[in-house]
Amino acid sequence: MSPPFTREEFAGRVAKARAAMAAAGADVLLVDHAELLAWLTGYTVSETMYRAAFLPQDGEPWFVLRELDAGPCRAACWFSDIVGYADADEPHAVMAAELHRRGLAAGRIGADHGSYGFTAATRDRLAALLPQLRFVDLPAASDLLRAVKSPAEIALIAQAAQIADTTMSAIVAQARPGLSPRAAAAIAAASFLRNGADTGETGPIVPGVGDHEFLHGVMTAQPLGDGDILHVELIPKVRNYGARLMRPVLIGEDRRGLAPLAGCLVALQDRQLAAMKPGAIARDVDAILREAVVAEGLRPAYDNVTGYTLGLYGRTPRPSDFSRVFLPNARWRLEKGMVFHMYVSAGGLGFSESVVVDAEGGRRLTNAPRALLSADPGELATGRPWPASGSRPA
Repeated sequence: MSPPFTREEFAGRVAKARAAMAAAGADVLLVDHAELLAWLTGYTVSETMYRAAFLPQDGEPWFVLRELDAGPCRAACWFSDIVGYADADEPHAVMAAELHRRGLAAGRIGADHGSYGFTAATRDRLAALLPQLRFVDLPAASDLLRAVKSPAEIALIAQAAQIADTTMSAIVAQARPGLSPRAAAAIAAASFLRNGADTGETGPIVPGVGDHEFLHGVMTAQPLGDGDILHVELIPKVRNYGARLMRPVLIGEDRRGLAPLAGCLVALQDRQLAAMKPGAIARDVDAILREAVVAEGLRPAYDNVTGYTLGLYGRTPRPSDFSRVFLPNARWRLEKGMVFHMYVSAGGLGFSESVVVDAEGGRRLTNAPRALLSADPGELATGRPWPASGSRPA
């Protein structure tokens, strides 16, 4: 398998990281956040035992990790300096020895102190082993350095988005009474692996009930009946880059007349996506959707985010990246090349897209039909508009 990124792209990433280091006054950067490891080196691995890469202001970086993982690391990294340690070794002691050997034991080591890898125990141990070392915080660098995606990164997210579209179609084709969320998840997992996703991890596939609380519901094996809604969220990844797609799938007939509500939610979200232009303030983009959903009486309150950062995922404690979110107090500005998971929900229906910020507005990378989906679309009554009088689905 060929590397997904060129050495030139990695050189640009290194330059960006070094600029942040220079601004903080750091001689070397410690990288232990899984996504930043992948972005900067080409390789990431779980933290079964502590691992980190080190980027000096001059020269190539080096990676310190279990010897067991050193082979795959060498195959994936764009540089060759890989230090493996035996399982009986103490990782922090090996890293301290390497900093001594390279003349950096008395320097200023930069780290993102908010990284889930950079624990208090890690800092205290390194400080004990390297008493002359000074720590410098690079706040949120692990996420913010990666905020704008390159064309090559966007292409990988687009591949994942295509897998999501294909998989959604496969689930909809089987959406008839008697289908359970677990059976739908099995369809999704097989489709992911068949179409080139990294794993078969599907995302939440649950009954659609409520305004937003179902979004993180628990999958069950209970068969769904005629008129029920199956909420499907798909999160395929290609080379660790993920796309996300949510759709409500109707089981049988639309007995509650939800198709018009689906059309209303999509129309409101389309307004939001159109406003996702470079320079736009996140809270203004958020308000377009959030305020309209409440004003139309589709939800009594809208407390959750309407979108968050999308892109690179490692084996981490978090399944979603909230380094940039759309909320009423979000003052950051959108930049061309940022990618987000944008979503809206009400009445048991949830819609989401993987969206890249372009000059003309948000461009969808996911392309599944934006409607209440059904194995028999002829059963959907789409001609009646959803009332704006405050009435809500039962």
